[in-house]
Amino acid sequence: MTVFHEFEEVDKFTVGTEGRPGARTFYLQIRADGQRVSVKCEKQQAAAIAQYLTKVLSDLPPAEDRAIGGAMELTQPVEPVFVLGPIGLGYDRSNDRVLLQLEEVGEVDEDGELVEDDARGHVRIYITRGQAASFTAHAAQVIESGRIDCTWCANPMDPDGHACPRMN
Repeated sequence: MTVFHEFEEVDKFTVGTEGRPGARTFYLQIRADGQRVSVKCEKQQAAAIAQYLTKVLSDLPPAEDRAIGGAMELTQPVEPVFVLGPIGLGYDRSNDRVLLQLEEVGEVDEDGELVEDDARGHVRIYITRGQAASFTAHAAQVIESGRIDCTWCANPMDPDGHACPRMN
């Protein structure tokens, strides 16, 4: 079954994790029109979205609206509709909204090319500059709250131990 959601007014757009550092699963979560949609993603994808939003916001006047603190936590239960693949991002000056299009990861052929499939899930949302600013601030906290880096090798250290290549 193909999942397609499009929301022009979003109550919440956030990123969060489940699991312990080193084994966390990242999710994007959208709430709009009484619906809640979660998409499983990679840490790097969440960081890339935040980086893009930061760049877009730096070229625009400061946002006047901001999401309420505490409202950025994931709402349970988290039941992803799909795993995130391609991400489309843009800014619509006519309505002063940031557009995010989240697509389901697709099948890849033997040459490593994405197989076109109209049955892949899509979530398209429009967020305000304030929501984008709140997302970037929260995403930075979530991403940084993972494993700490080793002083010697700069690799992430697992809570259960670390085989440091510089200490062996």
